[in-house]
Amino acid sequence: MAFTPDNPDFEARTRDSFARQGIMALIGARLGRVEPGLVEILLPYREDLTQQHGFFHAGATSTIADSAGGYAAFTLFPAQASVLTTEYKINLLAPAEGQVLRALGRVIKPGRTLSVAEVDVFVEKDGAERLCAKLLQSLIVLHGRPDTRAQ
Repeated sequence: MAFTPDNPDFEARTRDSFARQGIMALIGARLGRVEPGLVEILLPYREDLTQQHGFFHAGATSTIADSAGGYAAFTLFPAQASVLTTEYKINLLAPAEGQVLRALGRVIKPGRTLSVAEVDVFVEKDGAERLCAKLLQSLIVLHGRPDTRAQ
């Protein structure tokens, strides 16, 4: 589905907001593609991001999935609006065993107040990717609230 962003500066605004997320810096996630209604986040493997079997922890998987869907919706928001997740459901489909997690968030229903996104999370192992999680998410458009920290 092709979307036209409300804000022509959506990509720079999205990248700037992502750069201010402390959790993304903490876990070493980076922003990949940023297109109207679509955002990709990549997370390289680190031992401290794993659970007891050495797979990426579900918390790390969920964290990048939540942000990928949120930022996908954010790309379509007006310049003077910010985003918050109101709800999400994640299904962990396979162990996240590999070198890189890739969350691909896509808007499935933009809205004036609520938007809906879906996220596929893939794990890459030895050059092959497989789907390891699927997230469905609702996001609220906070009109008139800049995408900055409250003072």
